[in-house]
Amino acid sequence: MKAKRIVVGAVVVVAAGGGAAVLALGGGDDGGASAQDGAALATAQVTRGDLVDTEKVDGTLTFDGEETVRTGASGVVTAAPAQGRKIRRGASLLRVDNRPVTLMYGDLPMYRTLSVGSEGADVEQLERNLDALGYDVTVDKTFTSATADAVRRWQDDRGLPQTGRVDPAQVVFLPGVVRVKEVKAPKGARTAPGQPVLTVTSTRRIVHVDLEADKQDLATKGDRVTVELPGGRRVTGTVSSVGSVAERTGGQQTAGQQDQKTTVDVEITLDEGARTGGLDQAPVTVELTSERRKNVLSVPVEALLALREGGFGVEVVDGAARRILPVETGAFGGGRVEVSGAGLREGMKVGVPAK
Repeated sequence: MKAKRIVVGAVVVVAAGGGAAVLALGGGDDGGASAQDGAALATAQVTRGDLVDTEKVDGTLTFDGEETVRTGASGVVTAAPAQGRKIRRGASLLRVDNRPVTLMYGDLPMYRTLSVGSEGADVEQLERNLDALGYDVTVDKTFTSATADAVRRWQDDRGLPQTGRVDPAQVVFLPGVVRVKEVKAPKGARTAPGQPVLTVTSTRRIVHVDLEADKQDLATKGDRVTVELPGGRRVTGTVSSVGSVAERTGGQQTAGQQDQKTTVDVEITLDEGARTGGLDQAPVTVELTSERRKNVLSVPVEALLALREGGFGVEVVDGAARRILPVETGAFGGGRVEVSGAGLREGMKVGVPAK
């Protein structure tokens, strides 16, 4: 049985319809070393396990939860935060006419003035924040005189008039700690109620991918992925969402026409503790799983031999003895190829080109 070893670098992997093939490039019998010609060989084991093939796509490293901040304050901005600054509960988002606009946590916007007699979920939200900031108050849905007393103490500490009432010029409710992405009303600018003053994000790092719609099956919520950052550092994460609506995005201008592609939004949450630096909107490369074969036998791709009669085989090495064993190939992944065939078993040693 004549065989020709497939040289690394002369192997073309073709994936189509869920399968794969290996093409040995070259001409006749003298195009490569045969299994019998005494070529220098090393050995590798036939192993059993999961075989994972990946596909690389482009992504963008950014922050989750972008939101525009609007306040009820009117006047001149006398202090604004620096881009990238993190702001926590009780701290100032900015100052207008030298009065602080304070960040408090909550999902309900500050849409009215709260005072004695006010009732509702927004009252409870305010009281929960006052309690978290150390002011003695009963957290319920009723603004009582005791709530007003706590508000006055808070206003005193913040340098605000001690009215016992809270209005939209004093407080902005956002879901949690924020990071300043853009200052829309810088120091010296005039602002009015409802005007954008900041763009903020959460502090949670994510990777956004505009995934071509025909590759949507590469990403499923919960999939584990690897992300290569600028500079080569690799971190891991989990697909947290996959868009259900395809969008058309513009590409490069070519011959007077705008190239377009249809994509779906994919977001990846990076693992806690992933070191990404302070980069925002940085290009990254994401490895998505294109195929996973569980509990299969595999060998390094370079162990494959192209058989003269067609198909592929591996050279089984048993001590000084060598023999060619025909195999069927399956999936490729991580430099290995799935193999099966009569007489093939886990732990066998097969020949590979010596490095």
